[in-house]
Amino acid sequence: MNTASPAGAAASSIVSNGSFDDDVWEDLLNYIEEKRVVPIIGPELLKVETENGPRLLLGWIAEKLAVRLNVDTSALPLPLTLNDVVCTYLSNRGRREEAYTRLRTIMRETPFAPSLALRQLAEITDFNLYVSTTFDPLLEQAINQVRFGGAPNTDVIAYAPNRVVDLPVERDDLQRPVVYHLLGRLSASPTYVISDEDLLEFVCALQSEHLTPEKLFHALEHSHLLVIGSDFSNWLARLFLRMIKRHRLSDPRDVGEILADSHSLRDVRLVSFLQQVSMRTRLFGGAEEFVAELHRRWMARRAAHATGGGGSAAPLRFLPPAREMPENAVFISYAREDLPAVQQLKSTLETAGLTVWFDMDRLEGGDDYDRKIRSNIARCSFFIPVISATTQRRHEGYFRREWNYAVDRTYGMADGAVFVLPVCIDDTPEAVAVAPEKFKAVHFTRVPAGQPPPEFTRRLQELFNARRT
Repeated sequence: MNTASPAGAAASSIVSNGSFDDDVWEDLLNYIEEKRVVPIIGPELLKVETENGPRLLLGWIAEKLAVRLNVDTSALPLPLTLNDVVCTYLSNRGRREEAYTRLRTIMRETPFAPSLALRQLAEITDFNLYVSTTFDPLLEQAINQVRFGGAPNTDVIAYAPNRVVDLPVERDDLQRPVVYHLLGRLSASPTYVISDEDLLEFVCALQSEHLTPEKLFHALEHSHLLVIGSDFSNWLARLFLRMIKRHRLSDPRDVGEILADSHSLRDVRLVSFLQQVSMRTRLFGGAEEFVAELHRRWMARRAAHATGGGGSAAPLRFLPPAREMPENAVFISYAREDLPAVQQLKSTLETAGLTVWFDMDRLEGGDDYDRKIRSNIARCSFFIPVISATTQRRHEGYFRREWNYAVDRTYGMADGAVFVLPVCIDDTPEAVAVAPEKFKAVHFTRVPAGQPPPEFTRRLQELFNARRT
């Protein structure tokens, strides 16, 4: 992300020792805060724990796939690659489709946990768009684990030459994190890259005027890019950068990119090309090392912003709830005017590992909508009605229908069963609250402006744990 003038940029654009000074890191963090950076994730970040210790996922899959396809690997170079296994299989008259179905079976039989590096990237909540160049689900799993307590709230989009799917809206308008699989996503169909021939087809399609995901490529063209852990060869790296920047790499531009991996710095010809042509490109030696340092600096800056230099950090920024309510969720019912406090309450409870849901659209009408809400209240683990000056003032509103649905559910519960946990976000007196008598029979918890006391959060955690035993 070099901001130097062009005069000395060519000499300084490539970092020869694979490390950055503080000014470069500060520039990068500023761009990230401004939502001007998109990470592009490659296979070097897919380190998984196998029966024989930590391995890179794609190498492990290549070995397993060779066994499933009865491929003789004795003449193949080591380490095995998916491309070598697939090409050998096809040369022996194997059916192309079987390679994809067997690979999918392998992945389903052995679920892996996301690596530390993927979890660290997921914790950088200023990222709302991630591009993956691998087919596995580990990146979206990391985001769901870190940000949503495991609930599948990350939007996942996959490109395929025969089915072009773009971002649903412009990047600035995304309401939840998105993982875009640029080279396809794991499937039983041959719609993702596992061989060099597949890669060639995808790259050719992505350059076609009619097969380009336009919103995605507009975002990549106008953003700083972090290409982390890629396995691109010399010419593929050049082609990839040119493809997503959509201009000659030597043309003046306001955005740049960082390539952080284990091999680019050792490629003398690639380094020479970038020094001479792409003045806004920097190289960093090591994908995991880059992510660890970026995460450390981002967390330190976030803590400093939240505390003014001391104390504890504030919760993560608010993330919208899922479109559909997850299982075992806390249902929050509120008046629309109280949304900011409800967002804070949701953020705090989720930081404690609880799954929280509320309807953010507040459509307040229609039979289908009503059935959806009634079904969610019938399925939720606990129901939190938000009492406030607004609910005192509004004697009509859809939240009151939700409250009545919750009361109806309590009639089928045993005496003493805990389901409704009323909270009050201001100084509304409990004795005069305009709420069902069933609510008033339960002590209200004060959560000023949506900030619950620690004992309320602990109680919810204990109630959830009790339901599981």
